[in-house]
Amino acid sequence: MWSKLKNCDCAGALAAWAPLVLRVALGVIFLWHGYDKVFSTGIAGVSGFLGSLGFPIPTLFAYILAYGELIAGVLLILGLFTHWAAKFATIVAVVAFFTVHMKNGFSAAQGGYEYIMLIFAASVSVLIAGAGKYSLDEMWCKKKENSPMA
Repeated sequence: MWSKLKNCDCAGALAAWAPLVLRVALGVIFLWHGYDKVFSTGIAGVSGFLGSLGFPIPTLFAYILAYGELIAGVLLILGLFTHWAAKFATIVAVVAFFTVHMKNGFSAAQGGYEYIMLIFAASVSVLIAGAGKYSLDEMWCKKKENSPMA
């Protein structure tokens, strides 16, 4: 019985779905945060918040953050330019960790870094592993490889 549990092949044929699940979940989170910054909080609100954190040129960074999160979210969901979207997400997570969450301790309930640590881990995982089989990046690469011009 122990050997059955120890040698379990839970992934098997489903392993190709793992990058899709992680990428889409991360993409939805970034899409939502970008959408919220652009359409609810507004650039002026984001700029004010960034200014209160001591960011130079807060309005410029507000545009980069808000629209960057919105676009990166869409790209992650689609699996298009995934490397660059995951790189952006990783940078956002690192900056958020050091400027906002680290001083609040671990617990997300107190504004701590628990949640942003998971976002960072997901971003780095997608950055390293890539978009996976079920992505526009993969479909695009396959088309180029099968092209007579390749």
